[in-house]
Amino acid sequence: MKCLVVDDSKMARRMTIKALSDLISENDEIIQASNGEEAFNLYKEYNPDICLMDLTMPVIDGFEATLNIKKFDEKAKIIIISADIQETSMEKAKKNGALGFIKKPVNSDNLKVMLEKLGLF
Repeated sequence: MKCLVVDDSKMARRMTIKALSDLISENDEIIQASNGEEAFNLYKEYNPDICLMDLTMPVIDGFEATLNIKKFDEKAKIIIISADIQETSMEKAKKNGALGFIKKPVNSDNLKVMLEKLGLF
């Protein structure tokens, strides 16, 4: 499995990767991006199985990056991981194509529940 982890905070990416590493095998690949533009470019290059996306980032935010990725690949599996838990943000993210929403800080338990709920794990 290939997973794209997108967050402008290196610490947040580490926390997400730690939560993810409890669920995946050594042979799985984790790709990192620090903004939405980089995420879109890496998505096109690596075609990951799942994308874990922050919302608030420089260059291109998670809303636009999600929309761009879904326009490129309508089957893309994107889960938002964000501290922004406002209903309007969750609705906008889903409207742009996100499959789910996890509140930061993410841990392996809530990530596993989301992946199982979506049939991705």
